[in-house]
Amino acid sequence: MRRAAALQGFSLLPALVLGAWCISGPAAAFLSEFGIEGMGVVSTKASEVRASVSPDGKRIVWGSTDREGGPGGRDLWQATLKDGRWQDATPLPINSKSKDYDPLFSADGRWLYFFSDRPGGVGADDLYRAAVLDGGGFGKPENLGPGVNTRGNEWAPTPSRDGRHLLFASDGRGGAGRQDLFVATWDGKTFSDAKPLPGVNTSGDELDPAWLGDGEAIVFTRSKNVNDQPVRLLVAQCDGKRYGDAEPLKLSFNTEDGITFGPALDWNKPGELLVTGTAKSPKAGKYDIYRMKAPAVSGKTGCF
Repeated sequence: MRRAAALQGFSLLPALVLGAWCISGPAAAFLSEFGIEGMGVVSTKASEVRASVSPDGKRIVWGSTDREGGPGGRDLWQATLKDGRWQDATPLPINSKSKDYDPLFSADGRWLYFFSDRPGGVGADDLYRAAVLDGGGFGKPENLGPGVNTRGNEWAPTPSRDGRHLLFASDGRGGAGRQDLFVATWDGKTFSDAKPLPGVNTSGDELDPAWLGDGEAIVFTRSKNVNDQPVRLLVAQCDGKRYGDAEPLKLSFNTEDGITFGPALDWNKPGELLVTGTAKSPKAGKYDIYRMKAPAVSGKTGCF
């Protein structure tokens, strides 16, 4: 599968290489359309996928399919902020010999969500979370259970800002087609009552969701077939009941014949979005992590 194997009107200024994490404030007005994240540390010659910055801005976690040094080949990695730059990239201790992928910090910084096909799950790729500990460590991973996981594949867990909902992709719940987007609700003990996200799912693949604001809009990935067809990022606004017609994310290398995926809002700087793809320049490897301004939100609440 391509996604699992590789993954998962613009400024005329040249793209800016971001060796650290981002630039914000008055300087942000002078940014080019996008910048590469952590050249040589986060973005390397390997395939680096779906990065998430902790709410305190002190660490970044991402997935890689082929970076050397992890126990399973498809592993989670972390770098820390030192002297204004990402440094000391290391595989996470919660990695297994199985697949570990699609990390995302919760907005309160207490949890790291991801998916894995490690033994003991409900199905194939299951959703997990691990407590975030002081000092950079993580607790024992917890399977999120049958309220979200099925015998199929669940990907890209994305908690809402308030932690009450979990957005994710699944091919094990029927839905409209292949991978579809669902949202589950926290009942005090677990996430359950997963329902299709209204207005988004098609007969193709919808995956890699990222909420904007409090869900008034979303960014997500769509493909007719992620195995062998182009993969593109789209933005949809909520009309109060459903997410309306999705439009391509305005990013020059997010083309209809390319591969762009893995969006994640930076909780520490919510006006900025991290995405995965391949730009002509700057470029570090197969798939790199890029930072851009988050799309404008013009939708309403009420879509979940």
